[in-house]
Amino acid sequence: MDFKFIQSSLIVICSFICSCTSKVLSNGSAPNIIIMLMDDMGWGDLGVFGEPSKETPNLDRMAAEGMLFANFYSANPLCSPSRAALLTGRLPIRNGFYSTNGHARNAYTPQQIVGGIPKEEILIPEMLKKAGYISKIIGKWHLGHRPQFLPLQHGFDEWFGAPNCHFGPYSSKEETPNIPVYNNSEMVGRYYEDFMINRKTGESNLTQIYLEEALGYIRRQAASHQRFFMYWAIDSTHAPVYASEKFIGKSQRGRYGDAVMEIDHSVGLILKELQTQGISENTFVFFTSDNGAALMSGPLQAGSNGPFLCGKETTFEGGMREPAIAWWPGHIKAGQVSYQLGSVMDLFTTSLSLAGLQPPTDRELDGLDLTHVLLENRIIERPIFYYRGNEMMAVRMGLYKAHYWTWSNSWEEFKKGIDFCPGQSIPVVTSHTQEEHTQQPIIFHLGRDLGEKYPISVSSAEYQAVLKQISPVVEKHRKELVPGMPQLNMCDLAVMNWAPAGCEKLGKCLKGPETNPWKCEWPH
Repeated sequence: MDFKFIQSSLIVICSFICSCTSKVLSNGSAPNIIIMLMDDMGWGDLGVFGEPSKETPNLDRMAAEGMLFANFYSANPLCSPSRAALLTGRLPIRNGFYSTNGHARNAYTPQQIVGGIPKEEILIPEMLKKAGYISKIIGKWHLGHRPQFLPLQHGFDEWFGAPNCHFGPYSSKEETPNIPVYNNSEMVGRYYEDFMINRKTGESNLTQIYLEEALGYIRRQAASHQRFFMYWAIDSTHAPVYASEKFIGKSQRGRYGDAVMEIDHSVGLILKELQTQGISENTFVFFTSDNGAALMSGPLQAGSNGPFLCGKETTFEGGMREPAIAWWPGHIKAGQVSYQLGSVMDLFTTSLSLAGLQPPTDRELDGLDLTHVLLENRIIERPIFYYRGNEMMAVRMGLYKAHYWTWSNSWEEFKKGIDFCPGQSIPVVTSHTQEEHTQQPIIFHLGRDLGEKYPISVSSAEYQAVLKQISPVVEKHRKELVPGMPQLNMCDLAVMNWAPAGCEKLGKCLKGPETNPWKCEWPH
């Protein structure tokens, strides 16, 4: 049996994460950096990953011209913690994007959340400023909506988008304020009032607005020869799914497919603009998603996780393995497939390396520098930890994945019709009660068993050999982990988007209630 993940390699990697040498590019210049983060897009949603409708020609071409990652992961099966991990290079349990209001509960940043990204955390744009980068976020932020948590307070120079998701409120007549849309530091309207999404037809021009924001930003920076970072975090594939009139009804996959087709079209135009501006060979672009497809929104408004088990909200492969493509003409060799175990947290460390910066040394980082993977298609041995709230549920090393806890969702939620694993039931694994396996983890071989259906027998030599390799890594991680202060414990109606900056100019300020905080309830 050939185990690639030997203990000595992992010891080297622990130091490599934080101290690897920045890659010096052959032409001596640091590239522009674009991260495209989709919302609830599944591993199986792109043609290049096997989606049979083949409705993503631009993303498929992007992969053909760059590098496809087959084993790329989010840091959490839910939006806010995953985004916080990407921008900080740290697990949510370290950066505070979790809750202790219950064991292994997914938490995020709805309007009533009191917390947000801590000021002590260092985000990608804050680091890139040191190398002369200008940074813009377009789309969904989701790291806290109170003034101190917004993007321009954490390194971004420009922002067009919303602090929260668009899944409600849907009417200004409701007792809670509609989500504001910001242009830099002031709101310019609200969802379902000024920025419409037709919930009946799915029509909205938001993706077109976000596309034009991206194209305009690229043109301005190219014209001024300014090095830039762009975080394009659009959310049309999150329910309620939307697409513009041109794409409504075009997909064989229904409304969700319409949204994916528009995203694909937009990605194609962005890459074309880089080429038109003559900066494609000096721009690194990475495309991925924040978590797996939201199967509970299916079949009309959910994507595909391909052959993997379950979806969003779970730590099975369908909840955390993501589509991922790297593109950098002239640097990344075309047509490559990487089997590197990658994480959204790697985009933090890799971005710094590409910019010629060293990562901060005053904190534990979980992201690897993938420049050698991107430029030389090397493999770096490392574990992937699967967290759900405050619990490490599983770990992957090489082709093996060990589950220390399993759970889909509670019986109470399941009986309400909320199903994270529709049509998939694996005894003890996709359970509706939290099942502990810390003394005898359930282990799968993800090469032979993509769907996590056939646990390796605990009495087999293979199981014992794998457990012997994985156990010290898990013990070390748990022993050395220092959790951050949880940011997602407290809620309060008074902190909602009643009167964001700029509301006075628009006549859209609302009067909120007196403060009355409570412990947030997280059912999943």
